[in-house]
Amino acid sequence: MKKPIWIFAMFAGTLALVTTSAWAFTGEQYAKDAKVTLTQARQAATKVFPGTIIKEELEKEKGGSGLRYSFDIRQGSVTHEVGIDAVSGRVLENSVEGPNSD
Repeated sequence: MKKPIWIFAMFAGTLALVTTSAWAFTGEQYAKDAKVTLTQARQAATKVFPGTIIKEELEKEKGGSGLRYSFDIRQGSVTHEVGIDAVSGRVLENSVEGPNSD
């Protein structure tokens, strides 16, 4: 009777590992097109607005090269969205997040 539970636990653990490691961050599938690494973009974003990164993604969006890293950075009770162009490294956005942000 213990064998089916063990097999199920092993299967569930493997499934969780495979699905969570497919993409390390949202938009990683675009990383091959980026000239700026995630680490470089993080450094640029926290230089613009120091704080704790609570969300990060690489996305295709209008403006700049069309590929940007987007960071939600919290400092105290304030959260900013900072956008960094994934090709040039330029700051594209630095704005306060509203209460209904995505």
